[in-house]
Amino acid sequence: MPSARKQEFEQHKLAKRLRHQVGQAIADFGMIEEGDKVMVCLSGGKDSYTMLDVLLQLQAKAPVRFELVAVNLDQKQPDFPEHILPGYLESIGVPFSIIEQDTYSVVKRVVPEGKTMCSLCSRLRRGALYSHAAEHGFTKIALGHHRDDLLATFFMNLFFHAKLSGMPPKLRSDDGRHVVIRPLAYVAEADIAQYAEAKGFPIIPCNLCGSQENLQRKQVRRMLDEWERTSPGRLETMARALGDVRPSQLSDRHLFDFLALGRASDMALPAAHAWLSGEPLEPASETRAAPAADAADSPARVLDIPVRLQA
Repeated sequence: MPSARKQEFEQHKLAKRLRHQVGQAIADFGMIEEGDKVMVCLSGGKDSYTMLDVLLQLQAKAPVRFELVAVNLDQKQPDFPEHILPGYLESIGVPFSIIEQDTYSVVKRVVPEGKTMCSLCSRLRRGALYSHAAEHGFTKIALGHHRDDLLATFFMNLFFHAKLSGMPPKLRSDDGRHVVIRPLAYVAEADIAQYAEAKGFPIIPCNLCGSQENLQRKQVRRMLDEWERTSPGRLETMARALGDVRPSQLSDRHLFDFLALGRASDMALPAAHAWLSGEPLEPASETRAAPAADAADSPARVLDIPVRLQA
């Protein structure tokens, strides 16, 4: 096959894969429904461009009717090319809004030199976008986080915050007013990069956080990239694991009732203090009547606890 035809074939295959993955994520998590007005947050990076492009393709043949509006937050970063996004969106006929809010100056003023800016920048950006969504009647807010972002967030929380949590494909905001969706939840970053290059999106670099090389997220991403390099397919396996959580095989006492598991009676269990104090427990005869003799009550009794075998 001539190289030009082969390249076109590969690009067609990639576009089809992205449409399938985004469509699957939308269906799996109920991201978009009839009559939705979706605010597509467009930063000017490869991820958000790809998200908008694929959503537009799906919208043309979707089983439900929904509206897409691109929204960009102009954070007043120095030398930000304000004309690029409006020009691009006008050229493809997508309705859009530009929110102007100088979060750049706030972050630079508040965060000491050399410290991570992401947390404050993210909060300010989120607040501006949520306010705009509420004012203009958007029912969903679409963000461009992809599969690798979800994995990186999981490991950041694991390594630095001692918790098993991540970045869900769909969530409700803390104030309960907004539903946030991540249509690229199943899409690998490498595919997005290849797609964005093939489409020739006018990428706008971020001069605020992009210059911070020692961020925790970048450390985690380097680790993930190395794992994928040495063991291809590992990231996809881990991504599938995020959708197959088994509470009884972890240690969260709030998520699974370990206290009730295998209990032989309703008598209250001793508190941790009683176990740690070294004081002897009261004899069973003083706290409850002795049970009738039965083979099932012998010390050798084996509790019948169902066990889920894993491959």
